[in-house]
Amino acid sequence: MESRIERLCVERGLKMTGQRRVIARVLSESADHPDVEELYRRAVAIDAGISIATVYRTVRLFEERGILERRDFGGGRARYEPTDHGHHHHLIDIDSGHVIEFSDPEHERMLRAIAARLGFDLVSNRLELYGRRREAQPGTSSGQDTRAELDAAGEDMRR
Repeated sequence: MESRIERLCVERGLKMTGQRRVIARVLSESADHPDVEELYRRAVAIDAGISIATVYRTVRLFEERGILERRDFGGGRARYEPTDHGHHHHLIDIDSGHVIEFSDPEHERMLRAIAARLGFDLVSNRLELYGRRREAQPGTSSGQDTRAELDAAGEDMRR
């Protein structure tokens, strides 16, 4: 069965070699935002004949064709996600590098209102929040409930 990225590639007229199919499947199945090195590790586990150069070229091609979006969340490495991933935002844990996807209708309403107040129709927006997990305070939650809620929200975004 074709992955969603494989379908996008075919729709955009790309020749789908076996190695490109593996890379497309790995990206489609990723619940995170892999960098090229991580993508290579996952792809080579499926097809040992894939080189790191092939992964770099394929990612660049997918990005040029509008199939992948490049994200820079700090840490000196670009990460990638499919462009058809739906509108969402990112919360990046600056200590672990963990990226949590979320959507917030209240935030979207506020941005549309700000644009309207300034005489604009909002066309697009992107929000990246960078934070550090709070230390548990005596008598409060450890923050794991919040992590579970955010991870669940992120999981909903990936569906």
